Amino acid sequence: MHPHHAAPPALPSAVPATRQPRLSPREEETLHYIAQGCTYGGTARRMGVSVRTVDGYLRRIRSKFGIRMYAELAWLDPSLGL
Repeated sequence: MHPHHAAPPALPSAVPATRQPRLSPREEETLHYIAQGCTYGGTARRMGVSVRTVDGYLRRIRSKFGIRMYAELAWLDPSLGL
């Protein structure tokens, strides 16, 4: 992780842990940056990965939560207070 960026917060536990999809630490980090308004390119630079890798993380997140629209990803990041 870039030394100037704080670690993303954990996801809320609104759904029982046995039923809540689990995200990898990198998926959580990707979600955090995207939900904060970072572009794919900006997220990739912060994480030290390619834009294609960021897209892959976001596809997996969407699949795990059954999200169809990328805009809905922001609702998964508790740091936004939504």
